[in-house]
Amino acid sequence: MRVLVVTQYFWPEHFRVNDLVIALQERGHDVTVLTGRPNYPSGEIYPEFYEDEQAFEQFHGIPVYRVPNAPRHHGSLWLTWNYLSFVLQGVWHGPRLVRDLQPAVIFVFQTSPITSCLPALWIGWRKRAPVVLWTLDLWPDTLSAVGAVRNRAVLGMVGALVRFIYRRCALVLGQSQSFAANVAHYGGGRVSFGYFPQWVETSPPTNPLTPEIAPELDAPPGTFTIVFTGNFGEAQDLGTVLDAATRLRHRTDIRWVLVGTGRAEPALRERIAREGLSACISMPGAFPPSRMASFYRGAGALLASLRAEPALASVLPGKVQSYLAAGRPILAMLDGEGARVIRESRAGRCVPPGDSVALADAALELASLPPEERNAMGRRGIEYAIEHFGRERVIDGLEARLREVAEKAMRR
Repeated sequence: MRVLVVTQYFWPEHFRVNDLVIALQERGHDVTVLTGRPNYPSGEIYPEFYEDEQAFEQFHGIPVYRVPNAPRHHGSLWLTWNYLSFVLQGVWHGPRLVRDLQPAVIFVFQTSPITSCLPALWIGWRKRAPVVLWTLDLWPDTLSAVGAVRNRAVLGMVGALVRFIYRRCALVLGQSQSFAANVAHYGGGRVSFGYFPQWVETSPPTNPLTPEIAPELDAPPGTFTIVFTGNFGEAQDLGTVLDAATRLRHRTDIRWVLVGTGRAEPALRERIAREGLSACISMPGAFPPSRMASFYRGAGALLASLRAEPALASVLPGKVQSYLAAGRPILAMLDGEGARVIRESRAGRCVPPGDSVALADAALELASLPPEERNAMGRRGIEYAIEHFGRERVIDGLEARLREVAEKAMRR
């Protein structure tokens, strides 16, 4: 089956779509990728891409075509232009770049923005190919939830765009079962919905002696280290995490480590310096996915957090699956789908979003548990990850859906 994958974000940027195209290729499918120039999360086009663009035209033997989108830089105006430029360049250059390709199905990887689906719909219309959209963010709800857009008229226009996109897709897949209501609302009951969760990117650890603990986690014996990994954005509400850490600053045996980067990073660093929190909170920077296991290995607990917003309650952060598979207790400050998974797996502690007092209390509780109890939480997490989010099982389900959509389109 010929599959065209359309995504604004792709290798060498670190997103699950990279692993997805490899998985489809492993199953014998003819995969092609249409994407943009790599610039996430720094906001600047990667220097190595400028040095040798041809080196980024193949990914594990998979052809990669790139439209000349504008970089994100910094600030909302640049980000808006980044989103818009991918749409314009994708609509203009996309059909030419894939002119010799006749896909059986077009698959769209959609984290923000949803506008990244528009080039796929245009190409699908021209080539009479069905479009399958995998949405990881619910627009326009997410825009309102993170404070990016407050104006009701603008949100209404974005809602109309979402309605236009959903109703022209053969299938909309959601990373959470809670997405079904949003898709039904904007799809007007005429859109097929399927559950397609993010999967565990790496196999659960089988050898407790590997990998080595990240040297960035070096701490005195007996220190209980709480590790957060991922994006530093408004949605993650890391300011409340700092509030919880401040409450426990007298506990020199508890340390918080924030691994990653994002738009909120400068403000977080400035606050840590201003309030003298460096003794209990560290921010070692961003690291490639290959390094994450070493941070998981050295963690007493792994932290996941989201703001208290209805749209975010529907989201299951991808890091939760990775945390479960890492075999470490999870300390979570969120509700909705994420809270359900953590409580159902019995792999950690979960408190309401925005509650720094409860988060500090839960951290104290985990730190005080005997190691064997924390290890039991970790084992339950691994078992749950294998059962619900195993890579082969999840992608097998996607493959079946793509075949079904392609065959139905062929019959038509």
